[in-house]
Amino acid sequence: MSAPDIAADAARAFSVLRSGGSAILPMDVGYSIIGGSTGALIRIFDTKGRAPEKLNAMIGDNILSEELHHLDAAQRAVVDALTRDRGLPLGIIAQADMDHPLIRALDDEGRRRSTRDGTICMLLNAGAFHAAISRLSHEACHPLFGSSANRTLQGTKFRVEDIEPEIRAVADVEIDYGLRKYHLYGKSSTLLDLRDMSVVREGSCYELIRDALDRDFGIAIPEPRQALVAA
Repeated sequence: MSAPDIAADAARAFSVLRSGGSAILPMDVGYSIIGGSTGALIRIFDTKGRAPEKLNAMIGDNILSEELHHLDAAQRAVVDALTRDRGLPLGIIAQADMDHPLIRALDDEGRRRSTRDGTICMLLNAGAFHAAISRLSHEACHPLFGSSANRTLQGTKFRVEDIEPEIRAVADVEIDYGLRKYHLYGKSSTLLDLRDMSVVREGSCYELIRDALDRDFGIAIPEPRQALVAA
């Protein structure tokens, strides 16, 4: 078997997403199911059994975040230190430009399901495939949103074969890259609300994120609720 062709696989998945479909995609923090239209997002949401108040997260990168999120110098320094300098995956929640072309591309229902009080949650630095499809989304000005490829409260899936059949059935394309990088955590990305540096979700690399925030910025976040135990 040859190594995966990330550029070709990302282009194939993006073609489906741009046409309004949905895709199961390999992120370092587990497999995600992503929608390229409001209709696809609603199908995903309903199949997952997701609570009405839950929002979709945006697929993006640091370049898009710099355009979209309203961050002051201190907030941007935190994001860059964690994702660029230390290479950690991170979901960020921050105030955003609701007039950005990628947000204006959403219809009213898509915006309602993916933004709250002027904020957008964006996944950053989740691996090579994530980087490739984020770049395609940005270049084509076609927003991509979604969440973990699993039934709600059934745990992040780090292999395609572990994803529930009903979730796989709703995807128009699957990109299967095998076991994902941060499988030992058994969790998706850590979510950090940059407005007050509060932890919304403790996830992959949490102890590294916590250490970096303390060392580099003197920002204290809670100790991990559960220590990582190697198999």
